[in-house]
Amino acid sequence: MIKLEKKQVKIVSILIAVIFIGSVVALALTQTGNIASAASSSSVGVIDYQAAFAAHPDVQNLQSQMETTINEIKKEFDEKSAGMNDQEKADYYHQCQERIANKQQELVEPIRRAVEASIKKVADKKGLAVVIDKMAVVYGGQDITHDVIADLGKK
Repeated sequence: MIKLEKKQVKIVSILIAVIFIGSVVALALTQTGNIASAASSSSVGVIDYQAAFAAHPDVQNLQSQMETTINEIKKEFDEKSAGMNDQEKADYYHQCQERIANKQQELVEPIRRAVEASIKKVADKKGLAVVIDKMAVVYGGQDITHDVIADLGKK
């Protein structure tokens, strides 16, 4: 076996420690470099979906159509439920609520599809892989709300 003097053991130990610390520092530098480049070229977009939806040109029309529908159904309910007992009124009320919900879905769906198509168009143009609602994001991401609203205004 090789006998090492105390001085040689110290030198070898210091060399091993220096190599270890150097590799840890190099690893840390490469990792922070990747994080910095990923943050600067983020492929995650964020959008205020409610604001984009509200900015769609057909939303005003949707609101007036819903008011008209609700008033018509309310008038119909008042007329038809006059001679009904409580259970019949409750059943008819639920039917009316369901009709209102179906009408709302019918009116909202084309707007929702248009907003989502606009989001996809803007995201593709900006090279974004993912777009998340702004309400779910704590920090980061590229905000595309104004771009989507501008795109919706063109339609």
